Amino acid sequence: MILNSKIPQGPLEQKWDYYKKKAKLVNPANRKKLDVIVVGTGLAGSSIAASMGEMGYNVKSFCFQDSPRRAHSVAAQGGVNAAKNYKNDGDSVYRMFVDTLKGGDFRAREANVYRMAECSLNLIDQAVAQGVPFGREYGGYLNNRSFGGVQVSRTFYARGQTGQQLLLGAYQALMRQVGKGTVQLYSRHEMLDLVMIDGKARGIIVRNLDTGEIERHAAHTVVLATGGYGKIYYLSTLAMGCNGSAIWRAHKKGALMASPSWIQVHPTSLPQSGDYQSKLTLMSESLRNDGRIWVPSKTDETRLPNDIPENERDYYLERRYPAFGNLAPRDISSRAAKERIDAGFGIGPLKNAVYLDFSKAIREQGKEKIQEKYGNLFDMYLKITGYNAYNEPMMISPSAHFSMGGLWVDYELMTTIPGLFALGEANFADHGANRLGANSLLQASVDGYFIAPYTIANYLADEIHTGKISADAPEFEAAENAVKKQINDFMSIRGTKTVDYFHKTLGKILYDYCGLARNEEGLKHAIEEIRKLKHEFYKDVRVSGEGDQMNTELEKAGRIADYFEIGELMCYDALTRNESCGAHFREEFQTPDGEALRNDAEYQFISAWAWAGENNEPELIREPLVFEEIQPTVRSYK
Repeated sequence: MILNSKIPQGPLEQKWDYYKKKAKLVNPANRKKLDVIVVGTGLAGSSIAASMGEMGYNVKSFCFQDSPRRAHSVAAQGGVNAAKNYKNDGDSVYRMFVDTLKGGDFRAREANVYRMAECSLNLIDQAVAQGVPFGREYGGYLNNRSFGGVQVSRTFYARGQTGQQLLLGAYQALMRQVGKGTVQLYSRHEMLDLVMIDGKARGIIVRNLDTGEIERHAAHTVVLATGGYGKIYYLSTLAMGCNGSAIWRAHKKGALMASPSWIQVHPTSLPQSGDYQSKLTLMSESLRNDGRIWVPSKTDETRLPNDIPENERDYYLERRYPAFGNLAPRDISSRAAKERIDAGFGIGPLKNAVYLDFSKAIREQGKEKIQEKYGNLFDMYLKITGYNAYNEPMMISPSAHFSMGGLWVDYELMTTIPGLFALGEANFADHGANRLGANSLLQASVDGYFIAPYTIANYLADEIHTGKISADAPEFEAAENAVKKQINDFMSIRGTKTVDYFHKTLGKILYDYCGLARNEEGLKHAIEEIRKLKHEFYKDVRVSGEGDQMNTELEKAGRIADYFEIGELMCYDALTRNESCGAHFREEFQTPDGEALRNDAEYQFISAWAWAGENNEPELIREPLVFEEIQPTVRSYK
């Protein structure tokens, strides 16, 4: 298979304008004849559903939560990037493009990255018009702060609730269309399969999570905006319900999966405190603007942090990366923390954390100013840990967070299945091997508000004569029967081990062998262990309850069954990339001082994977990366 990324012609800064000028349109009368399914109601899902509804298409919107407002976009707290240069500190669309491409270790397409930076200019105005209460300076101007991997202030924020406030804006837009009747909302519905007719995406099979009923829904196009699969590690910053099943079911129907091993580990999570935990709490990266990260200079330190003098503290990010200091990118900051912890300098009851200290910022700016910036985050920290971060340093630790990998999409955000689009974290498109902080809310929003409305319309322009898609087609019946068979198979195993047991075990395998660091021996071992665990799952899992009623254990069983296969592909992907880049750190490929060693001569491509069937090795398809605007350089933040 040869991958066609459909990048428009012309200079980089004119490609998106050229595409919009040439894109096909659908007149308002014909839009009423076309049906669109959107799965997911986070920022990407709500914004594209609202946008398509506003344009006059018939939209069905699905989420497994009880309300679109509970989508996981709320967890991205620190801010959203936009190259508006309000601080007059040298920012520009081009600077943001370079920062993002460099932050992703030159493993993303130039055209996609530039478009995201370009569209960022419109997003802030859109959000302000929706009523998003961004932080402002005394005179009323919108304020900015910095995030990791940049030397300018381009991050707009609403205290520590930016994702929640942006999602409320998208939710309002969505519910306005629900009220007008252009969007039908199906909450508490989970997609279990994609339906294809004559090679095109034509609908989905869903399960009503309240009744257990299996439903068919047909459309002319399907949009997946279902987020990432970082919960595969079990302990992560993601909500318990987050999963990768929607994109994986599409993958098994023919949509290629790109760069699945590129999983971001966030450096600013609360550390694990015991085996009883099912998730970890994310503390916003914005805290690194004023917080200084350090560990004691001595191993196995037992003194309280405030009793350790300055000359016995190692501000290791400032020491190793003086140009960026505590704002070094996430992958680098997480690996540096792990290195210190593994070397015996970790702090806290389990010696698995580092300090994030605000004492200097409080002395210089005053407690009130820090409270104004981060008050809700400090309150959350106090509520969870019992410690007051105004009086002593926070304890933080790396934790699985964001999936840079996802479904392969072209410039139009369409997968290798015609009519199937993937938006936001569900695709791989904009971040390369490492995402810069505050670019996730940006990508999700611009995909839904400013990009997909053009590209989906361009596709639907050729569908106006297709007529209504019938959910009675034999392809729907076959997909529904396959879903019901899987459910019956789960219910009939009646083993002795819970689904959570298998999830925890899989998560530990992946964290140990395909986490912050990887090597050939470990990855091969992980593949063997995952296969053994999967075999045990299908022999000894116990799913209580019934299949035709509300059953959370059944939901989890379907998701962990997909996780076994996603986890195996992650290891294959990491095993076949003999270099270190971004979040992918192969221990065999590092510089003498422990930094990532990229191999552009052999690995300057996107790894796209095709499903080859049960128990078969996946097929690797390469999309070469061509850099015309800037040439890849050694990624340094020193």
